[in-house]
Amino acid sequence: MTTPSSTQTWFAPAKLNLFLHITARREDGFHLLQSIFQFLDYGDALNFRITETEAIQRLAGNEHLPLEQDLIYRAARLLQQHCSVRQGVQLSIEKRLPMGGGLGGGSSDAATTLVALNQLWGCGLDKAALARLGLQLGADVPVFVQGQAAWAEGVGEQLQPLPDLPEPWYVVLIPGVSVSTAKVFSDSQLNRSCPAITIRDFLAGRAGNVCEAVVCRHYPEVAAALSALSQYGAARMTGTGACVFCAFASEQAARQAWTALSVDWQGFVARGCNTSPLYTQGRVARGE
Repeated sequence: MTTPSSTQTWFAPAKLNLFLHITARREDGFHLLQSIFQFLDYGDALNFRITETEAIQRLAGNEHLPLEQDLIYRAARLLQQHCSVRQGVQLSIEKRLPMGGGLGGGSSDAATTLVALNQLWGCGLDKAALARLGLQLGADVPVFVQGQAAWAEGVGEQLQPLPDLPEPWYVVLIPGVSVSTAKVFSDSQLNRSCPAITIRDFLAGRAGNVCEAVVCRHYPEVAAALSALSQYGAARMTGTGACVFCAFASEQAARQAWTALSVDWQGFVARGCNTSPLYTQGRVARGE
């Protein structure tokens, strides 16, 4: 276990859904999907200070959320109870990823909390065990714990690593609205019967995001962001939105596009990563 009073900062990277198809809806209401997750070298920074008492305290960040709805707090409590940990932690977050943006901010924060405290508390769980715990917090948490770009099926928890995907530079636009995933998935016009595709189909360009049309109808800001970014290439929404992205062959090209777009839009430039920066960058947080 870590000696009390030492503070460490850990990275919680964003993700992109490079495509998103819904193939069916289960009787329990959950949707079966196909997608590809890829990480970005941009995200939140989480600070952990281990304490001698068992209290889990939130010092800064996410104040708008009741404590029991904060995924960082819930992840810490879940791991503490699962492993009967006798230490506590003081938590704070430097938030860069928007809520309701489709970048996986909450899920990434939860995964980083599990990975960090598993080490700091000396729990000794492997990634598979942490991923199973993470699934209790959300369908996207396991991919952040596993830390590999992946083809996803089921409700997003069936993961096949894709270590050889291209790792382009991306411009990501943040439209400034928070999209309700529940609202999108309950929309009667959402396509829930996409034919199953293969990785080869995706690489051949036969994939999209079935949620885009629904989101653009409810949130015109997302439609405007897609239109603005489309002048530079094939722009796409990530997850259920609201953020949209476009791939570029070089950092220079991405930054040139962002220079023009930044006059009217919030957003950032980031590199696609097939291995999560949570693991490649250790405990050093990055971000623009």
